[in-house]
Amino acid sequence: MAWMTDGGPVAGLLLAAGGGRRLGGRPKALLEFRGGLLVEHAVRVLREGGCARVCVVLGAGAAEVRARLGAAADVTLVENPDWAQGMGTSLRAGLASLTASTDPASTTAALVTLVDQPRVGVEAVARVLAAHRAGARLAAAAYGGERGHPVLLAREHWEGAARAADGDTGARAYLRQHAAAIRLVECADIASPDDVDTPDDLGLLR
Repeated sequence: MAWMTDGGPVAGLLLAAGGGRRLGGRPKALLEFRGGLLVEHAVRVLREGGCARVCVVLGAGAAEVRARLGAAADVTLVENPDWAQGMGTSLRAGLASLTASTDPASTTAALVTLVDQPRVGVEAVARVLAAHRAGARLAAAAYGGERGHPVLLAREHWEGAARAADGDTGARAYLRQHAAAIRLVECADIASPDDVDTPDDLGLLR
């Protein structure tokens, strides 16, 4: 179910371009998880958590991801040719796509998630969206008080977040600059921000 916020619907922005260098070059989006692909699971989490539409930023393995995800009406696939330069380029590509393809009436915020965090599920997405419905313009899940994903950016923050995005830091610098405005939403009781980065982390997919 897509929830309407006080200002309109929220788009999920899934960063799924990583090449899995420490996984031997296995694109993270194409890792198998629960009978499908990790990227399919992440899209489903955003939909079921309440996002009205989903924008997926692709990079490594883009053609195969496109073939698997198909042409769902509520999913936009964006290819980032600069994905190897880091997550910041994917955030910029995703926000640019949302800016160009939506208007302030149809999409008032973006909820940013990472494809390699399989233990961040529907409940965490819904909890951060609830903070936005209650008025937050910047919000993020927290785990034991430490900020993590999902991160919600109201539309007026997209330009600044994209401009500040660099390398593998994503929106981190922008969020530090606006720390006082961020509503942290504790999610440690329902989710875990563990990343699938190395072969030792593949146990997270079982």
